[in-house]
Amino acid sequence: MIKASNLHKFYGDLEVLKGVDLHIKKGEIVAIVGPSGAGKTTLLQILGTLDKPTPNKGASISLNSKNIINLSDKNISAFRNKHIGFIFQFHQLLPEFTALENVCIPAFIAKKTKKEAEAKALELLDFLGLSHRLHHKPSELSGGEQQRVAVARALINNPEVIFADEPSGNLDTDAAKTLHELFFTLRDKFGQTFVIVTHNQALAEMADRKLVMKDGLIIR
Repeated sequence: MIKASNLHKFYGDLEVLKGVDLHIKKGEIVAIVGPSGAGKTTLLQILGTLDKPTPNKGASISLNSKNIINLSDKNISAFRNKHIGFIFQFHQLLPEFTALENVCIPAFIAKKTKKEAEAKALELLDFLGLSHRLHHKPSELSGGEQQRVAVARALINNPEVIFADEPSGNLDTDAAKTLHELFFTLRDKFGQTFVIVTHNQALAEMADRKLVMKDGLIIR
């Protein structure tokens, strides 16, 4: 599903990734853990095409056997919209739009019709228990509800993989537990692969596999 090899990332003289290799299978839920500064978020952003590794001989990233490391900016944006979903610690919902409108945005970018986008968004929001909150703006939703809207937005284009960066870091204990259980329900229903950076040990232990990072490398 996802294969990466020899990934390096420099910011000036600071080497954040020091030759990372990994292989993630389709349908896996993988947690990436480690201390702050270990390179977890940098790795996630590179795997998710939000950033690029520092050019290095032998570096490669493939998703479903497609090498994505050398795609043009235009092509990488189109690929990201179609194949990848993102969930962030802070939901990144647009405050002027309703829950339904926020979820539809990636579908509109993918040139889907309003009818198609809204039908899929309604299906997802209903599945996530938010059918009664469709026309509420983010400020009118609880933290857990906002994050579930963000999950629906990540799923709207049926991506193969969801990258999540501290997805429950801004939630209380009960909301975090609900969100963690939701990832497994979604994997079983829709077949997505999840790659999750987290400091939440309960979520990490629930995952199919846990990768531990330290000083820019996966150490186990």
